Amino acid sequence: MARKFKRVFVIVMDSVGIGAMPDARDFGDEGANTFVHTADACGGLHIPNLNKLGIGDLAPIKGASIINHPQSYSMRLLEASKGKDTMTGHWEMMGILTTKPFKTFTDTGFPEALMKELSERTGRKLIGNIAASGTDIIRDLGEQQKREGSLIVYTSADSVLQIAAHEETIPVPELYRYCEIAREICNRPEYLLGRIIARPFIGEDRNSFKRTPNRHDYALSPPSDTVMDIIKQNGFMTSCVGKIGDIFNGKGVTKTQKTISNRDGMLKTIEEIKSHDFEGMCFINLVDFDSEFGHRRDPHGYGKAIEEFDVLLGEVLKLARPDDLIMVTADHGNDPLHTGTDHTREMVPLLVYNSDFSEGRHLDDRRAFADIGITALANFELQKGPELIGELVSEIFEK
Repeated sequence: MARKFKRVFVIVMDSVGIGAMPDARDFGDEGANTFVHTADACGGLHIPNLNKLGIGDLAPIKGASIINHPQSYSMRLLEASKGKDTMTGHWEMMGILTTKPFKTFTDTGFPEALMKELSERTGRKLIGNIAASGTDIIRDLGEQQKREGSLIVYTSADSVLQIAAHEETIPVPELYRYCEIAREICNRPEYLLGRIIARPFIGEDRNSFKRTPNRHDYALSPPSDTVMDIIKQNGFMTSCVGKIGDIFNGKGVTKTQKTISNRDGMLKTIEEIKSHDFEGMCFINLVDFDSEFGHRRDPHGYGKAIEEFDVLLGEVLKLARPDDLIMVTADHGNDPLHTGTDHTREMVPLLVYNSDFSEGRHLDDRRAFADIGITALANFELQKGPELIGELVSEIFEK
């Protein structure tokens, strides 16, 4: 198959799932539907650009409708891996099947043995050990941490251990060293965590504490080469926006840009489209849907974020070149109307746009998120290795 598109943009609306997986009951997520329940709670969403791409084909979303969309293909992707976290979802998009979920300690906190060893090896008292918002926990425990020189240890619904410390009390390089110790401990099977994150902060007191840009992630590396590795190894660009580089621990990444918000991520994506004449893939994560609204069970904030994304998506569609392929998807669900604060085990949307498409339509559900990456590989006339999963979405290469 001849290569058809010079640039492939994969935009991940982090956690914007579109209906419970068939096995959702096993995860406590029966009936979850992030997109539908958010739209219902908001009395409908104004999303003309997502609607134009065919989102209305995929679920009864209030504010969307079923229309003809010859310039785009719409479908739902099932998750083949066993999990519902960030790393599992993104790794699967790039061909990796995860058969054993990463550990989470959302409801229980970290085991006493882990905390004891981390305290002994860092020589620091540990406080926290709960699932919490990063901004909330430094407000609540930051003054104690600053006074004692202790470490704030906390988690979330993801497979993650985060360590927060005031930069004046514990210098950033020292905090990084403590995170490296935590990474070593949490590589063991009984604690196996996807990420360790250093979370330095500054400020005088609880009313002025704020996190700094000196965050640093210590992630597991994928167990084998991914689609990104193959693309990069063959001389094509892999440009990453948001936390993609961290999720893959730098593997397969040519260029990375940090972001501070969904808007910032979309503006950086627009700049890539306008100003950078590369050949390859741009992989974008927009985390606010998940971190700011899904975990906090804020459906109205979630709906507003989807509407704000839709506006900037319109700019992407206007600026996309005839040899650009735009893919809009998600990595899991986080239904803001569901119980608890955890991710939800959901299918995800996949909307695929090109201005020269003329046969775009709704396609049947597909069996793996990995079809995204395998389709990108095929576009660049590259082959997946035997360890990767996924199948080509052949319809998008129709004349």
